Amino acid sequence: MISVILAGGKGLRLWPESRQKRPKQLCKFVGNKSMLDETIDRLLEAGSKRIVIITSEELLPAIEELLRQRNDNDLIEVLSEPEGKNTAPAVGLVLARYLGKNTDEVLGIFPADHHVLDNEAFNQSLEKAMQAARHNHLATIGISPSRPETGYGYIEKTKWEVANLPDVYQVNSFCEKPDSSTADSYLNGGQHLWNAGIYVGKTSVLMEEFRKYLPDIYGKMILGFNEYIGSYEELPNISLDYGIAEKSNRIAVVPADFGWSDLGSWNALAELHQHDEDMNVRCGNDIIALDSKNCLVKQVDKAVVLFGVDNLLVVESDDIIFISRRDRSQDVRQIVEALEAKNRHDLL
Repeated sequence: MISVILAGGKGLRLWPESRQKRPKQLCKFVGNKSMLDETIDRLLEAGSKRIVIITSEELLPAIEELLRQRNDNDLIEVLSEPEGKNTAPAVGLVLARYLGKNTDEVLGIFPADHHVLDNEAFNQSLEKAMQAARHNHLATIGISPSRPETGYGYIEKTKWEVANLPDVYQVNSFCEKPDSSTADSYLNGGQHLWNAGIYVGKTSVLMEEFRKYLPDIYGKMILGFNEYIGSYEELPNISLDYGIAEKSNRIAVVPADFGWSDLGSWNALAELHQHDEDMNVRCGNDIIALDSKNCLVKQVDKAVVLFGVDNLLVVESDDIIFISRRDRSQDVRQIVEALEAKNRHDLL
């Protein structure tokens, strides 16, 4: 399998740790490795024989520097998008790059900035997806929901397995982010899975699906890599979900539970750390909480002391100390937008 890692995102909801020149995938939120390093390690351990990273021209120098620190960088190729065009054109970039080569090659498409707790369970789920791909399905991995989450898209599976493969199911529909009552019904119904944005399929199958559902991209793709790059600004801005997955009759889903998190907000990060008896989560080695509860602190250099406070989010980065109500962690994107409006690009 060739693993494609989509690494061009910005991770705005994790500001100020995630910045324009150091977005979420380059940050070290869990352990001492960047999320991109963790993703590369996980995919090589799962048996990938080659890694292709898709990123932006702006992030290209930082990612190339990261790869220079790795002793396996001969297995990794980096492709840069001329401009951000969402996931479908990014995948088209890889298909154009490998056009005419082994059409039975399985291609896996993965986000760069998701966290996995159980690598062995991840490997087992990925193997099921690859088996489905070898049977000419375009397979995705759906995460068994643990709560009625309104911030994720969902995949509705059927009760029918595909190609006599155990625990690999036909997909009935892709669902938008639901309201709370709908999310409750999804959790209780047992047929809905969180959409983790992972796809696995043969290059030939992906090409056929692009030809059928995204002919504008396909038409540029078959002209070759250089021509594809040269016409990038003409391509539609569309995701693989909307462009292909929601329309295709070849989609299969593997239900999985491997401790997945997309780390889409500070509260999502808190779920990966232990809390104290007052429900405070401390990410750092020098944090003191006195008569304080329900707080989340990310500390790096300066000691952080909390006294008599409740429901605070405190993030220390190189040049910013950010303080907010913790229950507004999903609204951090609004701060980034406000700073852009004030031309405070030094803080972005």
